[in-house]
Amino acid sequence: MGNTQEKSPFSGGGESRLDRTAAENRSKCTEGKDQSAPGKAVANGTGSIPATVGEEPSYLDHPDGSLPPHLARIKNEGNQLFKHGQFGDALDKYSQAIEGCAEAGISSPQDLCILYSNRAACYLKDGNSTDCIQDCTKALDLQPYSLKPLLRRAMAYESLERYRNAYVDYKTVLQIDTGVQAAHDSVHRITRMLIEQDGMVWREKLPEIPVVPLSVQQEHWEKPVSMEQERARAARVAQDEVRRKEARVSLLKQEGNDLVKRGHFHDAMHKYTECIAIKHDDCALYTNRAISLLKLSRFQEAKQDCNAALLLEPTNKKAFYRRALAHKGLQDYLSASSDLQEVLELDPNVREAEAELLVVTSLLRKSLMDDRPLQM
Repeated sequence: MGNTQEKSPFSGGGESRLDRTAAENRSKCTEGKDQSAPGKAVANGTGSIPATVGEEPSYLDHPDGSLPPHLARIKNEGNQLFKHGQFGDALDKYSQAIEGCAEAGISSPQDLCILYSNRAACYLKDGNSTDCIQDCTKALDLQPYSLKPLLRRAMAYESLERYRNAYVDYKTVLQIDTGVQAAHDSVHRITRMLIEQDGMVWREKLPEIPVVPLSVQQEHWEKPVSMEQERARAARVAQDEVRRKEARVSLLKQEGNDLVKRGHFHDAMHKYTECIAIKHDDCALYTNRAISLLKLSRFQEAKQDCNAALLLEPTNKKAFYRRALAHKGLQDYLSASSDLQEVLELDPNVREAEAELLVVTSLLRKSLMDDRPLQM
């Protein structure tokens, strides 16, 4: 591709934490998405996109912006190649389109910004952070405060450990769109790194963070939302809700565990009940509530919780053991014996189950003796 790829100093010998972080961030950012209607053809290994005989794929004929049809076709080929993971071939297509614009005297800021930004995405995918930064900067010179090149340049800066520059770009992204989760995550992570690196004066060493004009923010939010963007936003909302519920369940569960340790079984039972109302498919919540119910001599309810736990995890030892205790409390010694044997089949080293089995066996024999009819 005629570009010397700069490798970061931590790339040799194995994958560093930052490599993994940058890769995760790249996966969060939608890249190379300036596409027309998606075609049905699949990119092949040569970088061309085969068409059905006698039929030209419609996405190749649809011009974007002010690009003439032949350059729009090249750009859209690049989009399809990028979509199918052929980043080197996609990069060549974007370069052809950029060169074609120069030859044709086309200076449309919007179209050139997209081409440079898309080519930067290819560089980023190939690990060529230096050329990615250069192309993003060109895109931003053409259209200041364009979201995608800002985010891609931030990722490239981060991969080169240029954390202060990355921080500035991520913060600029969040002025434009506060919903970019990748930027939020990166700001938190880089803040910790800069504090470790520069101490409490880390902010004083940052480059100036530009103030995004309100008109730019309004323009961004007034843009029509594509189906894909709508799905992405809905996914973020759903993900945030899942995280909120997980945090709530974790807190309530810990409170319940602490209450059990202090012998406050009634209060603990209510904490676990709140957890189950939020997350009804967590086996541990049922087995934990069963402990409180057993301590409160509510054996039938404890048995039901263990049944629910075993539906979720059919080989859960705790559920079998606690159900055995519930059966014992209900004086169903045969069922208790069966559950304890199940525990020992799963793990012969559970001493509590061994000891309890001896007790239950003795109780079973006694009950059978008591029920035996008198001999005449």
